[in-house]
Amino acid sequence: MLQISDLTFAYNDRRLFEGASAQISSGWKVGLVGRNGTGKSTLLKIIREEIANASPDNSIRLNTGARLGWVAQEVAATDQTILDVVLEADAERHALMQESETATDPDRIGEIHARLMDIDAWSAEARAAEILMGLGFTHADLSRSTREFSGGWRMRAAIAGVLFAQPDFLMLDEPTNYLDLEGAAWLEGYLKKYPHTVLIVSHDRELLNRCVTHTMALEHQKLSISPGGYDAWLKLRAAKLAQLESQRAKQEADKAHLQSFVDRFRAKASKARQAQSRVKMLEKMQEITIPIGERTTPFTFEAPEDELAPPLMQMEGGQLGYGGDALILKDVELRLDPDDRIAIVGTNGQGKTTLVKSIAGKLEMMGGERKAANKIRIGYFSQDQMDELHMGETVLDHIRHALPQGTAVSRQRAVAAAMGFPHEKVETKVERLSGGEKVRLLMGLMAMDKPHILILDEPTSHLDIDSREALIYALNDYKGAVLLITHDVYLAEATADSLWLVKDGRASAWDGDLNDYRKLVLAADRPDGGTPGAKAKTSEPVVKAAPAPTPAAERVDKNEQRKRAADARKAAAPLRRKAEQAEKTMTNAAAKIEAVDAELIVPGLTPDKIQDLMKQRAEWVARQEVAEAEWLEASEAYEAAVAEA
Repeated sequence: MLQISDLTFAYNDRRLFEGASAQISSGWKVGLVGRNGTGKSTLLKIIREEIANASPDNSIRLNTGARLGWVAQEVAATDQTILDVVLEADAERHALMQESETATDPDRIGEIHARLMDIDAWSAEARAAEILMGLGFTHADLSRSTREFSGGWRMRAAIAGVLFAQPDFLMLDEPTNYLDLEGAAWLEGYLKKYPHTVLIVSHDRELLNRCVTHTMALEHQKLSISPGGYDAWLKLRAAKLAQLESQRAKQEADKAHLQSFVDRFRAKASKARQAQSRVKMLEKMQEITIPIGERTTPFTFEAPEDELAPPLMQMEGGQLGYGGDALILKDVELRLDPDDRIAIVGTNGQGKTTLVKSIAGKLEMMGGERKAANKIRIGYFSQDQMDELHMGETVLDHIRHALPQGTAVSRQRAVAAAMGFPHEKVETKVERLSGGEKVRLLMGLMAMDKPHILILDEPTSHLDIDSREALIYALNDYKGAVLLITHDVYLAEATADSLWLVKDGRASAWDGDLNDYRKLVLAADRPDGGTPGAKAKTSEPVVKAAPAPTPAAERVDKNEQRKRAADARKAAAPLRRKAEQAEKTMTNAAAKIEAVDAELIVPGLTPDKIQDLMKQRAEWVARQEVAEAEWLEASEAYEAAVAEA
């Protein structure tokens, strides 16, 4: 379907591709991965010929007659309905439908209707509606004009249009950035069943693992393609690196042996010829180079120095909204403790952001009570905050404003470096930062206050996979409460212990985990009747009903019970830490075993080397088994203590 041959391209004097080659066959679903800034989006532009003279020597060849499809930009704000916009995305059907209204020649009319039958044109409205509703639109939305929707929803309509057109080669660039968790789950299922070839740029690890057949990596200006999803590619890359390291070690040993002979016998006439021969052998040796891994700057969220007693925050009878008649959520009864890690789920427009803004104190409640400790500090991150950065000011300016007056410049620069801004970046004005760099700056500024609660509203939209991994590590190391809104299932599963569901004007704890919720989403058009694109379903999530108002005495008893439960969790914390440490040991041992296994498959190993590797493997397996036993014992003890409380 697509052939990339010896592609070399530079943009603004920066080399992005150097002799890059790859081939994509028809029907493959390919995930294109690589660090931010390596040129993934540029490659898509070259393929669709948006960059002039990028491939003058036919480095890019698409099958003759293949229809190419991509999301160019959001749908324009016009009086045209959302449904009509999507229907027009199928250019052939649209042209034939228009011609059928004016054609007078009987033969041509027959040809038009025959072709319309061939492309199943009469079911088009139903198919377009199904796609739109899968991406979050309601049935009523289909007849609304595009100007009534925000830019994000018009972008969803653009995605719906290219999916409806079903091109032979579909290209998508970070499509889940515009979708909620439910929309992303629907898209995943759609792409799995898509009948043609797909090339998708995404940093959504779960999407790349679940719906692609191959992974194409852009690293060090080269392209490589391998079967399987992202995790399969990671394992293959690790095995290749291990093999390269083994080969280089052998080459270095050979070089040392040859050089030793040369050094010993170069001056001896009887050995001069042999020494010169070995010099030539050294010169002919092709250097085995190992690609240098690109370092990802870690995120850091320091623990608050002043620990607060639970609950950190409690909401009773909360009426949340934007004043007047704009009540979004009612009768909210929720509590947040220091060790809570909560992911908030629910379709877009249900009130997730309204809830976290109210918890953070950035949105005044319309009714009810919000109880929080006097000295509580809450760190709040949202994509909207990018607009709050001061245009014209540098990274260093923002850090200077956040530090106490008179802080030394060296200290300011050290703080910037810890956030991921080296000396050559600190004087960059914020408007010239990439999306990922702006996220790092905002999170770094938020973390400087050492908050007791971190609230992150879609933090990963501009982060690559490695940066998302770094964020997971930071959140798991953070000693405080976390509230997370995200469409990234991998991030949520790796950091959250429980869920809050926002649905039908209510916010409450949800009995189940993200896997349960995801299965529910995939099993239905929508999990909840009141959300965009929903249909009535018999299977509904099991939701804890918001409690009715209770007498003050009864509420005191309940609070006392919660306090005792929190105290019990705190007392059992050493068990949890022991389990976490054992889990880290298990993970480390598994990685070591995998590395040894990769080395064992390298051809040409001596019997002694094989025996040494097998001994190492046995030692790591033993460590893994001991750690697993410790983890199981500590986890069960912790869960029993919490359950008893």
